[in-house]
Amino acid sequence: MSAALRVLVIEDEEPLRLALVDALRAAGHAVSEARDGETGLALALREAPDVVLLDLMLPGRDGFSVLRALREDRLACAVVILSARGEEWDRVQGFEYGADDYVVKPFSLKELLLRLSAVAARAGGGVPGQELPGGRTRVGDAVVDFAAYTIERGGRRTGLSRKELDLLRFLLQHEGRTLDRAALLDAVWGSDEYPTTRTVDMHVLKLRRKLEADPEQPRHILTVHGVGYRFSRQGEP
Repeated sequence: MSAALRVLVIEDEEPLRLALVDALRAAGHAVSEARDGETGLALALREAPDVVLLDLMLPGRDGFSVLRALREDRLACAVVILSARGEEWDRVQGFEYGADDYVVKPFSLKELLLRLSAVAARAGGGVPGQELPGGRTRVGDAVVDFAAYTIERGGRRTGLSRKELDLLRFLLQHEGRTLDRAALLDAVWGSDEYPTTRTVDMHVLKLRRKLEADPEQPRHILTVHGVGYRFSRQGEP
């Protein structure tokens, strides 16, 4: 059995919420529950669970609003969105706000439990090169906050999408190595998606705008012409 987790279920549909609570407790997890966004957010900030299962269509404060508030408060928990809304826009919005996974209703409880364990393991995996408290790491004159999905430099804080964060994490893990675009595609996007090498270039461009003092002359995410990219934490002149 996987390690026990502290899970918060924020779901207004009572039969589903009760089924989730029962299944999670049967799997050995400690569970709290809320039927609306305001109550759920308050519980999350007070109890700091390992994982939040978050419905989008909630009375009062909706799920996207709750998710934004969790990340703004730098709550270091995994968030799995549960929603009947499976359109691409909703999924993209969820990941950009900082969701770790997105599960479309109806779903299998067995699959959800497996996904929950997987995202909790990823969230607890640590940050490569972490040197500051709270899941943060310094890159040149910028501070990357992996828990809050942000980069801060010069007093300005900018949000990161999930893919930007995953790409930066992979670059940090392989600092100093030349990484071709195919390797980056496989590591960050995986075989379940169908991106192109242009996808890598676009995400690198976005990261440079947030991380580099001068995105036109980058010092951290360096282009290796004809191959891919190389990462330098301290920056190269």
